[in-house]
Amino acid sequence: MNKDLLQGNQAIIRGAVDAGVNFFAGYPITPASDILHEFIERGDIKTVQMEDEIASINAIIGASLAGAKAMTATSGPGFSLMQESIGLAHMMEVPFVIVNVQRVGPSTGMPTMPAQGDILQCRYGSHGDYFPIVFYPNSVEEFYKYTISAFNAAEESLSPVIILSDEYVAHLYETVSVNDDFEIINRLRPPLGESNRHFTGLAHRGSLPATSDTTTYKELIHHLYLKQKEVAAKYNFYEYIQNIESDTLLISYGALSRATILLKTKVSLFRPIRMFPIIDELKPIAAKYKNIIVMEMNCGQYVKEIESLLERKVKFVPILGGNIDIDEIESYV
Repeated sequence: MNKDLLQGNQAIIRGAVDAGVNFFAGYPITPASDILHEFIERGDIKTVQMEDEIASINAIIGASLAGAKAMTATSGPGFSLMQESIGLAHMMEVPFVIVNVQRVGPSTGMPTMPAQGDILQCRYGSHGDYFPIVFYPNSVEEFYKYTISAFNAAEESLSPVIILSDEYVAHLYETVSVNDDFEIINRLRPPLGESNRHFTGLAHRGSLPATSDTTTYKELIHHLYLKQKEVAAKYNFYEYIQNIESDTLLISYGALSRATILLKTKVSLFRPIRMFPIIDELKPIAAKYKNIIVMEMNCGQYVKEIESLLERKVKFVPILGGNIDIDEIESYV
């Protein structure tokens, strides 16, 4: 086992390479640009700088259909531009990985400051019904590990899988244990040209479009939902730190959870790593606590999903402006 000093963005690249990525398309955007730059510098992965993020995601859709393990990386404004094609890829069942390194928004916002404002966009950003798998690690080593998991989940589900990051962890240096003790899942379906599959964003039955058949559409959506649910269950990643002396459970994720860990002597902690589908195990865990606090670096996004799951109101604390202040965080507990 080797130990390397890596930044978060570098760990994502290392994980992607070990998972078998062989095509990357992207467009420069802070704070995700390093991923594009390093792929170019490596020279061993087919890499294309596209004219924009719309072209980037459509390029990796095409590469994946041709049999490649493909990925892209972007931040908020670029992720917004990708939404229509994310829905297309879910409908066509095309596997690839998208990294979204979050920064303060909306619009151009604060490009060099971390935030967690794209949580609901990951789940609901495209139109129609679809059921994405989304991971959000909180350390450099986790980005290495869960990037491999993201590629595996994409191949198993035949769908885009999203890795959420943020400016803080993306540019944080930590020691990473790099080894070959992991499973790699390869393509489960032959590429375009080796089957009679008709690829379309239209409602379809098998390889044929069916745009006016309600029964066909219901069967298709049920298939897509069930497939995503079954695959996600294999990637049931979360962290729970119990404090038996506390009646309060604090829920946080990503960079912010690195700070809230300091409160483990005061409260119990729950950190979802698989953000979507939401972790079902949270429900029996939360039932043990009188008080639930959700902290996010936004104005209230994941808290809505948690309240829906738990069927109860919880206390919400917004940590805004791209700054994680330990004293501020501690004042709410």
